[in-house]
Amino acid sequence: MTPTSPPVPGASADAGAPVAYAVPRDVRLWDIFVTFLFIGAISFGGGVVAYLRASLVLKKGWLDEEHFLSALEIAQALPGLNATNMSIIVGDRLRGVAGAIVAFTGMTLPGGSMVLALGVAYAANAHNPYVNAALVGVGAAAVGMLSAVTLQIGRKQLSQSINVAIITATVVMVSFLHISLVWVLLTVGPVAVFLFRPRAGDDAAGDGKTS
Repeated sequence: MTPTSPPVPGASADAGAPVAYAVPRDVRLWDIFVTFLFIGAISFGGGVVAYLRASLVLKKGWLDEEHFLSALEIAQALPGLNATNMSIIVGDRLRGVAGAIVAFTGMTLPGGSMVLALGVAYAANAHNPYVNAALVGVGAAAVGMLSAVTLQIGRKQLSQSINVAIITATVVMVSFLHISLVWVLLTVGPVAVFLFRPRAGDDAAGDGKTS
């Protein structure tokens, strides 16, 4: 058992039984702020998801893969930037409202400061071919990092045919049919909720495992 995966009270203590993951509640606000400040300072574009996973799951152990994926799903379904949504969700899970505030501040402070400075610099060098080439390179790297983390955290979802069907339908509707994301969420979302709704048999099986 690792320090980042404390047992849940009442869980089975058998040697071979899996231990449920519990989100830590004793993380210091300063640690939350510094962690998200670092993520906000070094992440670029869509690649922020890779940095979030590396810091929150692999390095800090504040979330496991399931908690991270659920937070990411909520962040992507809500209006606004995924990075800021993730910071609020994770900060709230760790330390409540105070954690959400410091996480959001840490995540947005570097980007806001850098965008202000770089915006002024780019306005003066917008026609410089080297500047444009550098931006193209950063964009390509961000796509690569986002693709890598998608495969890392989505392996479980890609192993089931029903998940692949939902993913394929979403990609076709957004990328090829160019349907508004709002309508995609309003159509695919309820279908996914219905297909994965809790069932009485699942509850009975879960009770049998923990008894």
